[in-house]
Amino acid sequence: MIIPDCNTTIDEQNRELLVHGTAAFPMACYHDDLTFEDCCWHWHDELEFFLVTEGSVYARAGAEKYTIRKGEGLFVNTTILHEVASTGASLCRLHSLVFHPRLVGGSIDSIYWQNYLQPLMSNASLSGLFLSPEISWQSELLQIIEAVWHAYEKEDAGYEFLIREKLSRAVFLLNTHCPTPKLLPSEKTLRDDARIKQMLQYIHAHYHDPITILEIAESAMISESEALRCFRAMLNTTPIQYVKQYRLERAARLLSSTEEKIVTIGLKCGFQEMSYFARSFREMYGCTPSAYRTKKQELSE
Repeated sequence: MIIPDCNTTIDEQNRELLVHGTAAFPMACYHDDLTFEDCCWHWHDELEFFLVTEGSVYARAGAEKYTIRKGEGLFVNTTILHEVASTGASLCRLHSLVFHPRLVGGSIDSIYWQNYLQPLMSNASLSGLFLSPEISWQSELLQIIEAVWHAYEKEDAGYEFLIREKLSRAVFLLNTHCPTPKLLPSEKTLRDDARIKQMLQYIHAHYHDPITILEIAESAMISESEALRCFRAMLNTTPIQYVKQYRLERAARLLSSTEEKIVTIGLKCGFQEMSYFARSFREMYGCTPSAYRTKKQELSE
C-alpha cells in the first residue's frame, strides 16, 4: 500500500524516526507532495530512491546540490544528511522508495552484503547520485523505481519477490557504475560532517528558545567564524538562517497536524513577535500561516 506522504519526524541527531515498512519486509513507498511542505534535513539507515512525477525539486545530499525535474530522480546513500524542497512550481510531487539494506543483502556475513551492499554504503564519494533518463543505466534505475513503486501499490501475489529482485538489480547497477574510490574523504570533510551534525543536534533541541551563533558554535567546541564556514560549506546557509528555516518548518507541521492557535504555534517554535512570524512564514511558503492551514485541510479532505 502506497503511503500518501512521508512525514519526516526526526530526533535530536536529525535521524528520522519514521519506520519504513516492517521488520519482515523493511521498505515502504511514498507519494510525496512537496507543493506546500518541504522535507527538511534528516538522515536514516535506509537507502532511498525517488523519481519526480510532477514539477521539479531542489535536493541536497551531503554537500551535493541538485535540481531534479519531471522524469529525473535521485539516489541517497545510507546515513547521509539530505533534504528535498519544491523549486516553486505550482505542483511538486514525487514517488519515493526507502528500504533497509538487509532487504537485498540479508545478513552482514552474506556474499550479497559483503560484495555489494557494504562497498556501496561505504563509498564516501557517493552521498547522492542524480539519475538522468538520458543515460542508459540510469534510465534503467528510474524504470526500476517506478516498477517497484507500482508493485508495492498493487500488492499482487509474490510482489515481495519482484521488489527484492528489482532492488537487487538497482544495487548491482550502482556498484557497477559507481566504483568505490581509492582515496578516502579528507580529515577536514569528516570533521565538518561531525561538527555540522553536532550543531544541528543542538539547534533541534533548542529551536524553541533564543539561540545565538556563539551557543551553536560552542555546542561543537568551535569558534563562531568556524561555525559560519562549516554551515556555508555543508549546508550552503548560515546558522541563524538555518534556525529560522527549521522553526518555520516546525510551525508548518503544527499548522497542518494540530488545531492549536497560530499565536501558540509561533511562540512554541521560537517566534516572540507574531508580525515577524507571519512575515517570515509568507516569505518561505508564499502565504500566511492561516491560509497555509486552510490549504492543508482542503488537501486532506
